[in-house]
Amino acid sequence: MKKGIIGKKIGMTQIFDEIGNVIPVTVIEAGPCVVAQKKTVEKDGYNALQLGFQEVKEKHLTKAEKGHFAAANVPCKKHLKEFRLEDCSANVGDFITVDTFAAGEKVDVTGTTKGRGYTGAIKRWNLHLLGATHGIGPIHRQSGSMGVIDPARIFKNKKMAGQYGNEQVTVLNLTIVKIDSEKNLIAIKGAIPGAKNGIVFIRDSVKA
Repeated sequence: MKKGIIGKKIGMTQIFDEIGNVIPVTVIEAGPCVVAQKKTVEKDGYNALQLGFQEVKEKHLTKAEKGHFAAANVPCKKHLKEFRLEDCSANVGDFITVDTFAAGEKVDVTGTTKGRGYTGAIKRWNLHLLGATHGIGPIHRQSGSMGVIDPARIFKNKKMAGQYGNEQVTVLNLTIVKIDSEKNLIAIKGAIPGAKNGIVFIRDSVKA
């Protein structure tokens, strides 16, 4: 990983290119992120930068968090994220902005998907509906066979109803369409995980 930044998902819109093609994009308010901690191979065993994003009042932080920011002599931030970077040229107190990235680059975006609570197997796993005919009864949206007679138990990892969503998901190889340095906005082609105002982490693509 060569670069990364923390952002907030604003929503989706569309952009027209030079020849009139419509490009669906997700707009993210990325940075500016302050470097709250720098880790090195000599001291910590690996290179990394800890970035802070979004202003927050001190009264909303714990005593340990206040001490962490005070020791680094940086403003208090609501969100912290560590990025393991190959080149950690930035120092504590420096700011990382959207100018780190450029239009046309490939990036990976990590976010938390929308929580949907306890959900049935049809919605959670996209299973087929049972036949909507006479004789099926009130079980059109239930799973079919759970297994065989022997060993008379349900195997692990069977696709059944349960908690759906609210998990960390990373989408790979997305393309940056446009960057607005003045407003700290970055437009990425396609959809990314999470609801509006959700926190996302952007890094350069590892598989590009």
